[in-house]
Amino acid sequence: MEFSLNDISQSEKEVEITLSYDEVKNEIDTEVKKQAGKIQVPGFRKGKVPKNILKQRFGDALAFEASEKVANSRFWMLVKEKDLKPIGQPTMTDLDFNPEKDFKFKVKYEVIPEINVTGYTDQVIEVPEFTVKPEDIEKEIEHILRSNSINETADIVGDDKNFIIDAELTRLNSEGIPSENLKPEKMQIDLSSETVHPDIKNNAMNKKIGDKFKFHFHDERLITNKEGKEEKVVEHFDYEVLINGIKKIILPELNEELIKKITKDKISTEDDLRKEIEKDINHYYEHRIDDLIRNKLIGIIIKNNEFTPPSSLVENVLEELVKSEEDKLKKQGMKKFDSNQLREYLKPAAINEVKWFQIRSEIQKKENLRISDKELEELAEKDSQKTGLPVDKLINYYKSSNQTERMLDKKLFDFLKEKNQINKIDPEKFSKNQKEEKE
Repeated sequence: MEFSLNDISQSEKEVEITLSYDEVKNEIDTEVKKQAGKIQVPGFRKGKVPKNILKQRFGDALAFEASEKVANSRFWMLVKEKDLKPIGQPTMTDLDFNPEKDFKFKVKYEVIPEINVTGYTDQVIEVPEFTVKPEDIEKEIEHILRSNSINETADIVGDDKNFIIDAELTRLNSEGIPSENLKPEKMQIDLSSETVHPDIKNNAMNKKIGDKFKFHFHDERLITNKEGKEEKVVEHFDYEVLINGIKKIILPELNEELIKKITKDKISTEDDLRKEIEKDINHYYEHRIDDLIRNKLIGIIIKNNEFTPPSSLVENVLEELVKSEEDKLKKQGMKKFDSNQLREYLKPAAINEVKWFQIRSEIQKKENLRISDKELEELAEKDSQKTGLPVDKLINYYKSSNQTERMLDKKLFDFLKEKNQINKIDPEKFSKNQKEEKE
């Protein structure tokens, strides 16, 4: 047997195998006999058809079919012998079989690429330096009060915007007349919400049930045209609003009773509540910055270690991403969506996920990052005190679940954060830099 191994890309290889007919004759004959045993020819019992009759009816077709099975068997023998480590489903790209002559075939397969990972330390990234402002705390207090508010029927919309109106919106044409082919749209509008158009809030003031007012809506957005380029679209709409009902939002007093209720008796004073809110917002900012650091580092490291990932792994990840996104869209009420467009949109994410999996593994090996038995035992002892479960059972659970992977992932990012320069800058400057980078 002769064989040669060719690199198509970092993750694709093709093996070419040449065998003499004598090397495969017995295997070919055995496979042909198996096929012949299943053939029924009039005048002969099943499996008892003479060779000359089979040759007349099928020519070399049985031998060719047998050669494919033999080629497949020989390939997997070679995989074991040479430790080729294919992933996915190998593909036979060429089969040259002539009875009584040499037997040649080629098989293309994918492997996990070997990469010498570099450029994962001494990088410089920027993240925003978030600080909790007094208005952030006030906004959260306002949210708490609104979450515990009650509504009372009112006759007129006051000027403090703490009102909800039952509205009927009618689109107006260019002449300011209701469009005949468009039905009025009924909805509830919370005038205290930041998302409500300012014209609606202002023009609804001092209006009563049965009153009408108008507002102008200006919509400016970027869309992708037929040529695949982004272009700005500006639209103007005029609406007439009929008020069918009014409710006044009554905010509660931020007293000890309410504070105890919302904190389940953990806090009783407004001062302590504000401190707790500040702490929660800080935790939120820390998680958000950690996510930014993670995403930026992953992006830079992938860019510094470009390689072609195995298409079979990319396809597997892509299938999962598409299914997850389709399920999410269905839950949101979208019944129609373009699956092909969704695949194209998610493909870069699938490619990067496969790339990062390989790069991450290489960094962990190179830097000898692992979770020791001692670390698992320390975690189990802490969790045992909280849960009352035995330490040995917790350790077995960690090893059989993804807990060790999560711990290793955290250790990797702690290492990356330590070995790279992370500059915290003003959030506005950060947003401006991000915008410039995209442009």
